[in-house]
Amino acid sequence: MVLHDSGVKNHRMHKVKLSDGIITLSPLRLDDVEAHLAGEDELLVRWLNGGPGTREGIEAYFRHCREQWDTIGPLRAFGIRMGTDEVLAGTIDLRFAGQGLAPGQVNVAYGLYPSWRGRGLATRAVLLATQYAASEGGAEAVIQVEPDNLASAAVARRAGFTPGKPTHGKDGTRFDWYIRDLHAAGR
Repeated sequence: MVLHDSGVKNHRMHKVKLSDGIITLSPLRLDDVEAHLAGEDELLVRWLNGGPGTREGIEAYFRHCREQWDTIGPLRAFGIRMGTDEVLAGTIDLRFAGQGLAPGQVNVAYGLYPSWRGRGLATRAVLLATQYAASEGGAEAVIQVEPDNLASAAVARRAGFTPGKPTHGKDGTRFDWYIRDLHAAGR
């Protein structure tokens, strides 16, 4: 893994770049909006986004993501990028605080666009993102998956996560938790 500027805790946090030689993770930016809208499909809407994206909504969210980087907020949202031209293949975000998370727990959420699925890229992204989370003080990574989302659960298992206690969202939706100790897992 290559980390660039990850130790700089200031206005340059948005310049973080992580790579394993196959994929690169870097913060989402406004010029990713078109690719994100083009890549969104029924599975992303169902499992990750909660509804179809609009240009205005995605732009507002990507601005929020940038503000979180600039203020060192609890959200760190990355684009999953492929190749030297860093084509956007999906997204992954880390939340260092949130409902149901204990201190030190980091929630990991990810999604790939249809043409990039089935290549092990989500697992690579999770491994890179959790290395970053550990370097930023995270002690335990959590992936919350609806039981019917078998592909996401498989990614969690391939990335070294083990099943934890299921929880329920505010609307009653069940989430199976997958947990990985970021200190003992060989990062």
